[in-house]
Amino acid sequence: MSDDLSPQHRNRNRFLLLLLFAMFFGSMLVAGLLRFSGWRPQGTKNHGELLEPPGDVRALSPRLLDGGEYVWKSGERTWRILVAPPADCGTQCDALARELDTVWQLFGKDADEVHVLWLCPTDACSWPASATRPGALKLLAPDSRLRAGLPRVDETTANVRGVPAYVVDPYGFVILRYPPGFDPAGLRADVAKLLKVK
Repeated sequence: MSDDLSPQHRNRNRFLLLLLFAMFFGSMLVAGLLRFSGWRPQGTKNHGELLEPPGDVRALSPRLLDGGEYVWKSGERTWRILVAPPADCGTQCDALARELDTVWQLFGKDADEVHVLWLCPTDACSWPASATRPGALKLLAPDSRLRAGLPRVDETTANVRGVPAYVVDPYGFVILRYPPGFDPAGLRADVAKLLKVK
Protein backbone atom coordinates (compact mmCIF):
# COMPACT_ATOMS: atom_id res chain seq x y z
CA MET A 1 0.00 0.00 0.00
CA SER A 2 1.51 3.32 -1.04
CA ASP A 3 1.86 6.30 1.36
CA ASP A 4 1.73 8.65 -1.56
CA LEU A 5 -1.55 10.51 -1.93
CA SER A 6 -2.60 12.10 -5.11
CA PRO A 7 -2.25 15.91 -5.13
CA GLN A 8 -6.00 16.22 -5.45
CA HIS A 9 -6.62 14.07 -2.34
CA ARG A 10 -3.93 15.93 -0.36
CA ASN A 11 -5.40 19.32 -1.30
CA ARG A 12 -8.85 18.18 -0.26
CA ASN A 13 -7.53 17.07 3.18
CA ARG A 14 -5.73 20.37 3.65
CA PHE A 15 -8.85 22.29 2.70
CA LEU A 16 -10.94 20.33 5.25
CA LEU A 17 -8.34 20.92 7.96
CA LEU A 18 -8.29 24.67 7.22
CA LEU A 19 -12.08 24.75 7.18
CA LEU A 20 -12.28 23.08 10.62
CA PHE A 21 -9.64 25.46 11.95
CA ALA A 22 -11.55 28.49 10.60
CA MET A 23 -14.86 27.29 12.02
CA PHE A 24 -13.44 26.63 15.49
CA PHE A 25 -11.36 29.78 15.88
CA GLY A 26 -13.79 31.95 13.90
CA SER A 27 -16.66 31.14 16.26
CA MET A 28 -14.41 31.90 19.24
CA LEU A 29 -13.44 35.23 17.66
CA VAL A 30 -17.09 36.18 17.02
CA ALA A 31 -18.07 35.19 20.59
CA GLY A 32 -15.19 37.26 21.98
CA LEU A 33 -16.16 40.30 19.92
CA LEU A 34 -19.79 40.04 21.06
CA ARG A 35 -18.75 39.61 24.69
CA PHE A 36 -16.43 42.61 24.74
CA SER A 37 -18.87 44.79 22.82
CA GLY A 38 -21.39 44.33 25.66
CA TRP A 39 -23.97 42.39 23.64
CA ARG A 40 -26.01 39.82 25.55
CA PRO A 41 -28.81 37.51 24.45
CA GLN A 42 -32.21 39.08 25.18
CA GLY A 43 -33.11 36.48 27.83
CA THR A 44 -30.06 37.28 29.97
CA LYS A 45 -30.56 41.05 30.21
CA ASN A 46 -31.94 42.67 33.35
CA HIS A 47 -34.60 45.33 33.12
CA GLY A 48 -33.25 46.97 36.27
CA GLU A 49 -29.78 48.39 36.72
CA LEU A 50 -27.38 45.77 38.10
CA LEU A 51 -25.59 47.43 41.01
CA GLU A 52 -21.86 46.82 41.03
CA PRO A 53 -20.86 46.67 43.77
CA PRO A 54 -24.20 45.80 45.34
CA GLY A 55 -25.44 47.76 48.35
CA ASP A 56 -24.86 45.90 51.60
CA VAL A 57 -27.58 46.18 54.28
CA ARG A 58 -26.92 42.82 55.96
CA ALA A 59 -25.74 44.40 59.21
CA LEU A 60 -28.94 46.42 59.58
CA SER A 61 -32.07 45.15 61.35
CA PRO A 62 -34.82 47.58 60.39
CA ARG A 63 -37.72 48.10 62.77
CA LEU A 64 -41.21 47.23 61.61
CA LEU A 65 -43.60 50.16 61.93
CA ASP A 66 -45.92 48.11 64.16
CA GLY A 67 -43.04 46.85 66.35
CA GLY A 68 -40.41 44.13 66.13
CA GLU A 69 -37.48 43.80 63.79
CA TYR A 70 -37.21 42.79 60.16
CA VAL A 71 -34.27 40.40 59.88
CA TRP A 72 -32.49 39.35 56.69
CA LYS A 73 -32.58 35.56 57.00
CA SER A 74 -30.06 34.11 54.59
CA GLY A 75 -31.37 30.56 55.10
CA GLU A 76 -34.71 31.48 53.58
CA ARG A 77 -35.11 32.07 49.84
CA THR A 78 -36.93 35.37 50.33
CA TRP A 79 -36.40 38.14 47.79
CA ARG A 80 -37.43 41.71 48.59
CA ILE A 81 -38.77 44.60 46.56
CA LEU A 82 -37.83 47.67 48.58
CA VAL A 83 -39.17 51.19 48.10
CA ALA A 84 -38.15 54.26 50.13
CA PRO A 85 -40.60 57.04 49.23
CA PRO A 86 -40.09 60.65 50.34
CA ALA A 87 -42.47 62.26 52.82
CA ASP A 88 -44.28 64.25 50.12
CA CYS A 89 -44.81 61.37 47.69
CA GLY A 90 -48.56 61.90 47.09
CA THR A 91 -50.13 60.52 43.92
CA GLN A 92 -46.82 59.02 42.77
CA CYS A 93 -46.89 56.68 45.77
CA ASP A 94 -50.53 55.80 45.11
CA ALA A 95 -49.68 54.69 41.57
CA LEU A 96 -46.51 52.89 42.66
CA ALA A 97 -48.34 51.03 45.44
CA ARG A 98 -50.99 49.78 42.98
CA GLU A 99 -48.25 48.63 40.58
CA LEU A 100 -46.35 46.81 43.33
CA ASP A 101 -49.50 45.01 44.45
CA THR A 102 -50.13 43.88 40.86
CA VAL A 103 -46.51 42.75 40.46
CA TRP A 104 -46.69 40.81 43.76
CA GLN A 105 -49.98 39.10 42.82
CA LEU A 106 -48.56 38.02 39.45
CA PHE A 107 -45.96 35.88 41.22
CA GLY A 108 -48.81 33.48 42.00
CA LYS A 109 -47.61 30.45 43.97
CA ASP A 110 -44.19 32.08 44.46
CA ALA A 111 -45.64 35.28 46.00
CA ASP A 112 -44.83 34.13 49.54
CA GLU A 113 -41.14 34.16 48.59
CA VAL A 114 -41.24 37.90 47.81
CA HIS A 115 -41.63 40.59 50.49
CA VAL A 116 -42.64 44.11 49.57
CA LEU A 117 -40.75 46.46 51.91
CA TRP A 118 -42.04 50.04 52.21
CA LEU A 119 -39.44 52.14 54.06
CA CYS A 120 -41.54 54.83 55.68
CA PRO A 121 -40.24 58.40 55.68
CA THR A 122 -42.02 59.21 58.99
CA ASP A 123 -43.61 57.31 61.89
CA ALA A 124 -47.03 58.52 60.68
CA CYS A 125 -46.58 56.63 57.41
CA SER A 126 -49.13 54.19 56.01
CA TRP A 127 -49.63 52.20 52.83
CA PRO A 128 -51.55 54.34 50.30
CA ALA A 129 -55.28 53.89 50.90
CA SER A 130 -56.06 53.70 47.17
CA ALA A 131 -54.03 50.48 46.75
CA THR A 132 -54.64 46.94 47.96
CA ARG A 133 -52.04 45.76 50.46
CA PRO A 134 -49.88 42.89 49.19
CA GLY A 135 -50.01 39.87 51.50
CA ALA A 136 -46.26 40.06 52.11
CA LEU A 137 -46.12 43.83 52.72
CA LYS A 138 -43.79 44.97 55.51
CA LEU A 139 -43.97 48.61 56.58
CA LEU A 140 -40.55 49.59 57.89
CA ALA A 141 -40.05 52.41 60.38
CA PRO A 142 -37.89 55.33 59.24
CA ASP A 143 -34.23 54.27 59.15
CA SER A 144 -31.61 56.69 57.85
CA ARG A 145 -28.90 54.00 57.71
CA LEU A 146 -31.05 51.70 55.57
CA ARG A 147 -32.04 54.61 53.33
CA ALA A 148 -28.34 55.52 52.94
CA GLY A 149 -27.66 51.91 51.83
CA LEU A 150 -29.90 52.35 48.79
CA PRO A 151 -27.84 53.73 45.89
CA ARG A 152 -29.14 57.05 44.51
CA VAL A 153 -32.40 56.78 46.44
CA ASP A 154 -33.03 60.54 46.32
CA GLU A 155 -31.80 61.10 42.77
CA THR A 156 -34.30 62.94 40.60
CA THR A 157 -34.24 63.91 36.97
CA ALA A 158 -35.89 66.84 35.24
CA ASN A 159 -38.05 64.67 32.97
CA VAL A 160 -39.04 61.78 35.25
CA ARG A 161 -40.73 62.05 38.61
CA GLY A 162 -41.32 59.14 40.90
CA VAL A 163 -39.67 56.82 43.35
CA PRO A 164 -36.97 54.24 42.58
CA ALA A 165 -37.40 50.62 43.61
CA TYR A 166 -34.77 48.05 44.57
CA VAL A 167 -34.42 44.29 44.67
CA VAL A 168 -32.69 42.90 47.77
CA ASP A 169 -31.45 39.31 47.69
CA PRO A 170 -32.02 36.74 50.48
CA TYR A 171 -28.71 37.70 52.12
CA GLY A 172 -29.31 41.45 52.39
CA PHE A 173 -27.50 42.72 49.29
CA VAL A 174 -29.20 45.41 47.20
CA ILE A 175 -28.59 44.03 43.70
CA LEU A 176 -30.95 45.84 41.30
CA ARG A 177 -32.21 49.42 41.04
CA TYR A 178 -35.22 50.61 39.05
CA PRO A 179 -35.23 54.37 38.37
CA PRO A 180 -38.25 56.62 38.94
CA GLY A 181 -40.90 55.92 36.31
CA PHE A 182 -39.73 52.31 35.79
CA ASP A 183 -41.87 49.73 33.99
CA PRO A 184 -43.33 47.36 36.62
CA ALA A 185 -43.41 44.56 34.02
CA GLY A 186 -39.60 44.68 33.92
CA LEU A 187 -39.41 44.44 37.72
CA ARG A 188 -41.73 41.44 37.67
CA ALA A 189 -39.72 39.71 34.92
CA ASP A 190 -36.42 40.19 36.77
CA VAL A 191 -37.73 38.92 40.11
CA ALA A 192 -39.47 35.98 38.41
CA LYS A 193 -36.09 34.94 36.96
CA LEU A 194 -34.47 35.27 40.39
CA LEU A 195 -37.17 33.11 41.99
CA LYS A 196 -36.18 30.26 39.64
CA VAL A 197 -32.60 30.35 40.93
CA LYS A 198 -32.44 27.80 43.74
